[in-house]
Amino acid sequence: MGKRINSNNKKNVARKAIIALAQIRYSTKSRENVDKVKHYIRLAASKGADIVCFPEACISIKDRTDPFKLTHPFVKEIQEECKKNSIWCIISDDFMFKGKTFSAALLFNRKGEEVGHYSKINLSGDNSLVEAGKNTRVFKTDFGKISIVICWDLILPELFKRIKKKGAEIVFCPTQWHYEEDAYRKKYKYRDLRLLKSLVTARAFENLYFVALCNPVTDRKDLISYSAIVSPHKILKQIKGKEGLITSQINFNDIPRLHRLYKVKLRK
Repeated sequence: MGKRINSNNKKNVARKAIIALAQIRYSTKSRENVDKVKHYIRLAASKGADIVCFPEACISIKDRTDPFKLTHPFVKEIQEECKKNSIWCIISDDFMFKGKTFSAALLFNRKGEEVGHYSKINLSGDNSLVEAGKNTRVFKTDFGKISIVICWDLILPELFKRIKKKGAEIVFCPTQWHYEEDAYRKKYKYRDLRLLKSLVTARAFENLYFVALCNPVTDRKDLISYSAIVSPHKILKQIKGKEGLITSQINFNDIPRLHRLYKVKLRK
């Protein structure tokens, strides 16, 4: 388990965290997806992870069209699993807030409490009833400052810069990334995978923070089943084309070190 932030810690104390991504195979039944999410929460906790992130829309696929409310039993089950295993968790799906539907990610703490959510800003291929979010957010956890984007938000460099200015140290990106055959003459999946890797590594380097991308596995041939934990300089851990959990320990002290190396100054 990573080093939790303490106000009494000195600046030179190592601030580390273990990040987990669950690239799960989706079922067409929400009940089965929830059971799998709970299984991977337990698995991530057993590996000492501080937080586990799941892919975009990890609960429902085809057996429901209406958005979830935060009081839905499936949501409560996942929260209870976080509490039992003392782990932070990110899930996403279509959720209803104040009578409106958003493609949103929920953040749960080690007590299973919902400490905040993020609504996707850059919609692409979403339900026509889904509304675009407007605001980026940075959440303070006991291991570091994190932010969340969803899927097609990844192509917006200015969005990641806004997150950087708010002090984020790692950005999680649950997604379902599909390639477009019309964009390439051949090797569609191979070329779009290269594009996806380029995007996630560029977002990490240009902002000098960590980025964690999480995709699912499905039977759709155009899905890029690829997940990765990325530092500003390299891919720390990745998984492609199969279900599984990846973990990596990251050191948040690398961020100020890289700021000094590249003489980066943040504008308020």
